[in-house]
Amino acid sequence: MPPPLVVLDTNVLVSAIRSRRGASFRVLEQLGAGRYEIAVSVPLVLEYEDAMLRQRGAVPAEAVGDVIDYVCHVARPQQIFYLWRPLLRDPKDDMVAEVAVAAGAEAVVTHNLRDFAALKPFGIRIERPQDFLRLIGGRS
Repeated sequence: MPPPLVVLDTNVLVSAIRSRRGASFRVLEQLGAGRYEIAVSVPLVLEYEDAMLRQRGAVPAEAVGDVIDYVCHVARPQQIFYLWRPLLRDPKDDMVAEVAVAAGAEAVVTHNLRDFAALKPFGIRIERPQDFLRLIGGRS
């Protein structure tokens, strides 16, 4: 059985760089270990980078670059041919949703469950990082 394909919401990556103690960091730590795969698009990667760089003092810009490079190295690139906008309240969340739909992702991993409820009719689960960790056997 192949590992689940998911899309990480930007808030998971931001939380991961802000603290090494939370579930978001453990989700990021498991990336590339074969327990799950992620899909990204160019606009989503740029949003990841922008959001992490806005975290003044959390990590140096070079470290953000290293995280982005690693994410791009292990992620499945997904082109978007059909825009589902507006689907969600936040246009930046729409970027996450479009990648999830286009890639046929099983889930979106996010801290904002309600913001992504509109993806459920597409058969995409919405998982908090701690719940996703239990699902992939990466501690909870």
